[in-house]
Amino acid sequence: MTKLQGRELYESIGSPKRIVAPMVDQSELAWRILSRRYGATLCYTPMFHARLFATSEKYRQDMWGEWDGDAGKDRPLVVQFCANDPEYLLQAAKHVVGKCDAVDLNLGCPQGIARKGNYGSFLMENWDLIYKLINKLHTELDVPVTAKIRVFEDREKTLEYAKMVLSAGAQFLTVHGRTREMKGQKTGLADWSIIKYLRDNLPQDTVFFANGNILYPDDISRCLTEIGCDAVMSAEGNLYNPGVFVDAEEDLKRQFPRVDHILREYYEIVKDCPGNASKIAMKSHIFKVLRPFLEVHTDIRQEVAKMNTKYRFDDVERVVKLVEATVEEIFAKPDIEQLDVITAGDKQLWGGSYKKVPYWRCQPYFRPVNGVSGDKRVTEALKSQNEPLKSQNEPLKSQNEPLTSQNEPQLSNHLPHNKRPLQPDNEQQTKRPKQSI
Repeated sequence: MTKLQGRELYESIGSPKRIVAPMVDQSELAWRILSRRYGATLCYTPMFHARLFATSEKYRQDMWGEWDGDAGKDRPLVVQFCANDPEYLLQAAKHVVGKCDAVDLNLGCPQGIARKGNYGSFLMENWDLIYKLINKLHTELDVPVTAKIRVFEDREKTLEYAKMVLSAGAQFLTVHGRTREMKGQKTGLADWSIIKYLRDNLPQDTVFFANGNILYPDDISRCLTEIGCDAVMSAEGNLYNPGVFVDAEEDLKRQFPRVDHILREYYEIVKDCPGNASKIAMKSHIFKVLRPFLEVHTDIRQEVAKMNTKYRFDDVERVVKLVEATVEEIFAKPDIEQLDVITAGDKQLWGGSYKKVPYWRCQPYFRPVNGVSGDKRVTEALKSQNEPLKSQNEPLKSQNEPLTSQNEPQLSNHLPHNKRPLQPDNEQQTKRPKQSI
């Protein structure tokens, strides 16, 4: 069968506009199913370690289950790998042929674990290797290859970089509008202008996705219009509010769903999913979707925090019922119609506007940075020439020491699922113990 390419491939999967980003231990099967129900039209898997996926049956079983890539439940789907060895990458990718629509090479991870493992954005200077990795899949794999990149400070260099990635055989190009250095306290706003520059100067038939600064559904519409991209990808915006992918013309209360409704729906999906990946990710997802709610109802936060590696579904059911009962009490108030209102503020310097959302509804999370928190963070940052701030888009990864040798990719989710401790979110993803492989 002829392998579809470029625009033909994009149209064959429905010309998706709203994409769940690849996120370590976060864009797993159950979350993808939930996100699709709320408007996502294409999903990426978490980033998988190519060498381990190629050589370890146990790792594959932990990461890739019976329903992953199922035609009726989990498509269209792109499977993402980190790699620095073309042969291992090809071997890994062959295991998912027939269960995905494309395989993506991660060229964007900026974390220390990627630097030590020599993958992700730390390949940005090694164009020869990047070309070989992509071209290996392009010429020898039965499904198409795509790539997700970050930008350089120099936009002309970024353009040449993007052209090289495309010339190697990438059929979709996703551009995250931040440099490799923009992470943690230096994250800052994604630069839509450089994303637009690339879109305007690459061949017009390039299938082009934009990533960065997506807080609300109307940000997706604005991004599509301002950049002229084919689709918009969201990471943290989706994690804190799955409704971010709901069409901006739909009911506001579907764009910002009640936390009790989301929690119950997500929990029921996890119970049905085979394998361990979705169950292991559940605690982190619960903390994120309930974040504003738990700041008020600290007693329930304590109940979530008690969930450990040996938690049972009964423990989760107890938390879900506590949340449901508490939100029902809120909606029993006589003035709930006046309380349960979502309002938009004035247009901000970055082009969008903030919304005031009741704490019992899912909503984006604004991290305090350098003493600035809440809605003021972007405005003050722009007024002070982009003072570092923490964006809504980039998922946090753990900063563990290397788990393998320095010349191969290392990934924080190498450990078997039953060896990973689950801890409160505390503004970071779950950290894992060091372990040699």
